[in-house]
Amino acid sequence: MIKSFRSIAIASLLLPLALPLHAATVTTLSPKIQQALTANKISPASLSLMAVPLNGPGNTVIYNADVSVNPASTMKLVTTYAALELLGPTHQWRTEFYTDGQLKNGVLNGNLYLKGGGDPKLNMEKLWLLMRDLRANGVQQITGDLILDRTHFNLPQLPVFNDDGGDQNKPFLVGPDSLMVNLKAVRMIVRAEGGKSIVQMDPPLTNVRIDNQLRVGPAAKCPAWPDVRFNPVTQFDGTSLVVTGKIAEGCSGQSYLSLLDHAGYTAGAVRAIWKELGGSIMGADRSGEVPGKATLIARAYSPDLAEIIRDINKYSNNTMARQLFLSIGEKFRDKADADDSKAAQRAIRSWLARKNITAPHLVIENGSGLSRDERVSVREMNTMLQAAWQSPYAAEFISSLPLVAMDGTMRKRLRKTGMEGQAHIKTGTLNNVRAIAGFSRDAKGTTWAVVAILNDPKPWGASAALDQILLDIYRQPR
Repeated sequence: MIKSFRSIAIASLLLPLALPLHAATVTTLSPKIQQALTANKISPASLSLMAVPLNGPGNTVIYNADVSVNPASTMKLVTTYAALELLGPTHQWRTEFYTDGQLKNGVLNGNLYLKGGGDPKLNMEKLWLLMRDLRANGVQQITGDLILDRTHFNLPQLPVFNDDGGDQNKPFLVGPDSLMVNLKAVRMIVRAEGGKSIVQMDPPLTNVRIDNQLRVGPAAKCPAWPDVRFNPVTQFDGTSLVVTGKIAEGCSGQSYLSLLDHAGYTAGAVRAIWKELGGSIMGADRSGEVPGKATLIARAYSPDLAEIIRDINKYSNNTMARQLFLSIGEKFRDKADADDSKAAQRAIRSWLARKNITAPHLVIENGSGLSRDERVSVREMNTMLQAAWQSPYAAEFISSLPLVAMDGTMRKRLRKTGMEGQAHIKTGTLNNVRAIAGFSRDAKGTTWAVVAILNDPKPWGASAALDQILLDIYRQPR
C-alpha cells in the first residue's frame, strides 16, 4: 500500500514533464497559418516554428525547426535569460565620482573623475541625483578637469549596423559604452508661436549649439510630425545642430536623436546638470583612469537586473541588451578573450553546455539581435525556453516579456481576440525578419513554449501569420 502510494506520488510529480514526450507531434502548418502566408505572398519555407506544451496536454508542433535563421530581437531572450542565471536577478551596476584633490570652503582643488560601471540604465534622473550628492557633500566649484573613466568594458570592434542605410543618428543604433548616459539620446522639441519657431533640446548639452533655420508657415492642420530636418555638424569646439524645414503656426512636435560620441554626450550632460545646480568646472573634459589614491565622494547604483531585463524585453532596447551582454563578458573575462564580446559568447556557451542544451546553430555577435550575423534554430530557442520555465528565476524572466494586447511591443497586436494578457511574447523585426518567442496559454490553461521565426526577402504582412500561430495555440480543440 505504501509502495503504491509512493509510486502514484512520484508519477504525479513527473507527469507535467512527461506530457510533451508522450504527446503527438505535428509537422505541418494549420490551414489558417497557410492561408495567412499565402495572402501575404510568403513561402511556407520561410517560416520556422516550434510550439511545445509545458504543463498540460497538446500536440507539439515542429516545422523547419532545425534551420539556421536570423532571430532579430528574439535573440535578447538568450542574453537576458543567461544574465539572470550567470549574474543573478539582484545584480546591480555602480557609477562613481572620485577626486584626487582636497575640498575646502566648497572648492574642490583637483580633478573630478566619473567612473562608469556599464550601467544600462544610467538616465538623466539618476545622474542628477548622483550630482546632487556632490552638492550635498559640499562641492560647488571644481578647479581641475572633468575626467571620464570608461575602462570598465573591453569593447569589441563590431561593424556598425544600419538596416535601411538611413540616419545614423537614430537612438536604437547607439552602441554600448562603460559610461553610457541616457542611452546617448536627446529629445528635440519644436513649436511655432507668434510667427517664430522655437527649438529646444532635452537634456540641454553644453557642447551642442542649435542653429535654428526652421521656417514658420501659415496656420494649418498640425501633422503628427512637422517637416523638420536635423543635421549635426561636428566642429573643432563642439557640434552645431542645424535645424531646417518648416512648421505651421500653432503646431509642435518632438523627436529623438543620438548626438555626439559617448564621451562628448556624457561630458555635456554632466556640465549642464552641474550648471543647473549652481556649480562650475574650471578645467577641460578628457578621458582617463581613476588613480589608485583617489577618494570616492559619491556613488549610485542601478536598478537590479530583474528590472533591467524588463526594459530590454518589453521595449526591445538594443543598446541596453548590448550593455548587458558585455556585462556578462566583463564578469567572466579571462586573458584568452580578445574582448568582452568574446568573453560573453564563451560564458553563454559554457552555461548552455552545463544545462545540456546543444546549440550548433547559435551565433551571437552582440546579444541584441540587431545584427546580420546572429543565428539560431527555433528548436534551440524553444529548448532554452523550456529550461527557463524550470529555472528558479522563471517568474522574473517571463514577466519581462511583453503581454499580448497590453504592453511593450505586443500592445497593439491580437486585440479583441480573447488573448489579451494570455501570452508573454518577445517580438523581433529586421528588414527581412519577423519573429515571436515566449510563453502562451491556451484556453484550457496549458502554457506553451512557442518560437516562430520568419526569414524572407519580403516579410511584409508576416505578423498576421505569426499572430495566427498564437491564436491556433490559444484555440486548441477540447
